[in-house]
Amino acid sequence: MLNSVDFSGKPFHFIGIGGIGMSALAHVLASRKLPVSGSDLRLSHITERLERQGAHIFNQQRAENLAFFTGPVPRQPATTASSLPQVVCSTAISESNAEYKAAIAMGCPIFHRSDILAALMNERRGIAIAGTHGKTTTSSITGYLLLKAGIDPTIIIGGEVSAWSGNAYVGQSNYVVAEADESDGSLVKLSAEIGVITNIELDHPDHYSNLDQVVEIFDRFVAQCETVIGSIDCPTVRDRINPDISYSLDPDSGADYIATHICESADGMTACIWERGQKLGVLAVPLLGLHNLSNTLAAIAVARQIKVDFASIATHLPNFKGARRRFEHRGFYNDILFIDDYAHHPSEIRATLAAAQVQRRGPLPSQRDRRVVAVFQPHRYSRAATLLSEFATAFEGADRVIATDIYSAGETNTGRITGEQVAQAISQHRPTEYYPTLEGVRQALETSLTPGDIVIFLTAGNLNQLIPTVMAAYQRVPQPEAALT
Repeated sequence: MLNSVDFSGKPFHFIGIGGIGMSALAHVLASRKLPVSGSDLRLSHITERLERQGAHIFNQQRAENLAFFTGPVPRQPATTASSLPQVVCSTAISESNAEYKAAIAMGCPIFHRSDILAALMNERRGIAIAGTHGKTTTSSITGYLLLKAGIDPTIIIGGEVSAWSGNAYVGQSNYVVAEADESDGSLVKLSAEIGVITNIELDHPDHYSNLDQVVEIFDRFVAQCETVIGSIDCPTVRDRINPDISYSLDPDSGADYIATHICESADGMTACIWERGQKLGVLAVPLLGLHNLSNTLAAIAVARQIKVDFASIATHLPNFKGARRRFEHRGFYNDILFIDDYAHHPSEIRATLAAAQVQRRGPLPSQRDRRVVAVFQPHRYSRAATLLSEFATAFEGADRVIATDIYSAGETNTGRITGEQVAQAISQHRPTEYYPTLEGVRQALETSLTPGDIVIFLTAGNLNQLIPTVMAAYQRVPQPEAALT
């Protein structure tokens, strides 16, 4: 990128400002009283929040939006660079986008969202949370623990957290905690004082041909971090990254941070936490699933690296509410629990369904007999085709699977794979039904759920839009969620 990001007062314009990553950056810039505008095809509570901060939001992506800065869009590149906004895009914005093309024609400085994040991190002491899975939860816990310890970091993540009412928080200290995305290779732009790697797998075959290419991106990230913290429960991290500080759920691993005496319940977990062979104490983790205990260990390692007392960690962590769409309880009606989860990779699905098995544990036999119903929307044709055999065996924790068609996420359907083929592969291992449309899924759910079911919507697409409608069909006998435990 030939241009440098300018935080001195020059305006920023985001194409696709409502995206979870883009809006977090826009929030930080607007909080600094910089001029911010942006466009999105779908307005939401996120764009409304930005408007309340003073951002100007367009509800269409059109060339004319750039006239907000300079008047009518010129046919030739503008000659007065000082009047042009810095235009921010994500990988989701194609070169054919009319607004993007207008920005190019006008000569606007064009930045990928990772360029803005890198510039913000370079200003401060960066803590970059990377990995194929668990980035949002790990960065949320890390930010929360530092916030509660009085460190007051800036936090930029890919999910919404109730503790700071959104996906970003602007603190007053010199620390910034940010989720670092490997999906498009932009991870290599980031430099950090502390880098975290939760795990490494092939998750984006649209960008990477094999695992070696993914590892190469993480190698470059490691070279730009002063200290690297990594999970050695992931063989790829253990064998190919060799982190400076390690963590593990295996007490015999020799990791710097380990958890022992793990006790899981429907309310979360307790574990004894050890630091380099010394017992720190017992910790209550208000999240389900061993994968989230691993994410918590990563956050503890970061906090301890910057001298946070374990007493502070143990005091505040039990009050952490988690990030939205990470095993998020959406409602409990007619003795049916509805859960929204972002899982879209086979490893994530296994971890989420394992957490669901813990969720249905309880003192009463009726609680232990609950069915787990997994409602799955495959995400991206490339991922579904490349990982089909892994998806086929990822649903062992479900008693019933309902699958629908593939959410393209902007990919072109090449005909290599269909949602029905994914459902057929899963059906070789678990009872599976296939409905090609969301309307078909809705009808099936509204007529076939029974009291006691735990229904988990697994999607990075739009499947979760059905949740309020399906819940409404079962709201005849509202019950408190506490009845589960």
